[in-house]
Amino acid sequence: MIIDTHCHLDDKQYEEDLDKVLKRAQESGVAGILIPAADINDIQRARTIAHLYSNIYFAVGIHPYHHLQYNESVLREFAKDEKCIAIGECGLDYSRLPEDADEQSVEKEAQKRVFSLHVRLAKELKKPLIVHIRDANDDSKKVLLDEQAGEVGGVLHCYNASEHLLDLADKGFYFGIGGVVTFKNAKKLVEILPKIPLEKLLIETDGPYLSPTPHRGERNEPAYTVLVVEKIAQTLDMSAEDVCNITTKNAMSLFKEFTKTKQDKLNNYFNFKGEKC
Repeated sequence: MIIDTHCHLDDKQYEEDLDKVLKRAQESGVAGILIPAADINDIQRARTIAHLYSNIYFAVGIHPYHHLQYNESVLREFAKDEKCIAIGECGLDYSRLPEDADEQSVEKEAQKRVFSLHVRLAKELKKPLIVHIRDANDDSKKVLLDEQAGEVGGVLHCYNASEHLLDLADKGFYFGIGGVVTFKNAKKLVEILPKIPLEKLLIETDGPYLSPTPHRGERNEPAYTVLVVEKIAQTLDMSAEDVCNITTKNAMSLFKEFTKTKQDKLNNYFNFKGEKC
């Protein structure tokens, strides 16, 4: 059994065949999916999908690319929903900063402010965080430590293989591993994988993005988590079954609602109610 802890099923790329995507996921052993809303305009769709399928949940947050969208009252309202189990995707992304140094500084400060607001909301609502970090290791870690994010913990989504972030495992943070681990140029991630505590590993797709080899260039989907599991098992000299069991247990530990995701619920996983998303 696999839990995909990060898949953007609310993306338009899944609109035409979501039921088929989920059927393939079921056939591959995926028993639970978390949709991390990352755009204020997509949260409603994420919630709708979560309510249409028994083992799909969602999170509410604003991706750092869209930090100007941050509206705490909107996030707070959606976060009240019984199927909202985390805050995020949120964090810092310095990969697209303006060229002007002053503008860069303004952008960084704006992102850090909004990231801090997400952490405070997560602590208030007692929900774990889904954290996006790209080209911003130092500032991201500082925000998490300064805001005492360890009170709720969370996952470093699409973990970027930075050793600087590894000690966040002691602060209640998990490490999301997706299709990148199968890439030929992912040598650093493969090398650092054994240093991640087994009890802190999570599986994710980040679909529709970052499809694993041999599906690079295609739309990613939860069924492909099997390829991620196989690569992790090969790297750590473990069986795929053990990787599935460990990462599923970890997902249930961080996101408590997934403890309801038992094998006998797979038959009801795709109980589509017929409503339009």
